[in-house]
Amino acid sequence: MAKEKSDTLHGRILDEFSRKIVDGTWPPGFSLPKETVLAEQYGVSRMTMNKVLTRLASDGFVIRRKRSGTVVAQPRAESAVVAINNIGDEVAALGRRYRWSLLSNERRASNAHDRRIFSLREDEGRDDCLFLQGLHYSDGEPFCLETRVINGAMAPDAMYVDFEKEVPGSWLLNTMPWTKARHHVRAINVSGRDAKLLELPVGAACLEVQRRTQIEANWVTCARLLYPGEAHQLIAEFDSKVGS
Repeated sequence: MAKEKSDTLHGRILDEFSRKIVDGTWPPGFSLPKETVLAEQYGVSRMTMNKVLTRLASDGFVIRRKRSGTVVAQPRAESAVVAINNIGDEVAALGRRYRWSLLSNERRASNAHDRRIFSLREDEGRDDCLFLQGLHYSDGEPFCLETRVINGAMAPDAMYVDFEKEVPGSWLLNTMPWTKARHHVRAINVSGRDAKLLELPVGAACLEVQRRTQIEANWVTCARLLYPGEAHQLIAEFDSKVGS
């Protein structure tokens, strides 16, 4: 009986919180009180309140971060599965402020770890390459962690670009028209330094997009884009073919 009562109360709190988010009582960016405060207000255990907030996060209603606590989620960003989008445009489309922050810039040949991360062949990346890592921000919150390698043989001008000011993906789209691209998309659980940079708890769901662009048979760049799962989704549109 006690368990049934607890489950019913859990459901009521979940419904109430969901309703407040949907009707705008708690707008996007609204910070919920601390878990312990909410548990006391509703007369439930911290475990029960954690269950409510975890469910809201899994359903995309809220985002839970170590630094900023639990906040109501913004509408999810959408990217086409096959398109190569400018991340700054993705953020702007949501009506948010965009910022790019370069974390590392290293000019060297690739090693075995790099080839594994970027799925490079043994004969790729042996020459002069540029390795970059940076964060794309949306209203001051991490939106996407980008790790990228640029082939110096195909894009020699990249070696002299100030990527603290220029966003690598945007620069490449504007200067290196590609003829072939490949995307590999999967869901992962973030860990280690990636979790810290994205300000997510270890094990949080993320969307990983691995991208490779080429000009004819020559690779230009490979990138690994890591998005917090609760803030991003992929879309694809298909036209039916008569008689197919």
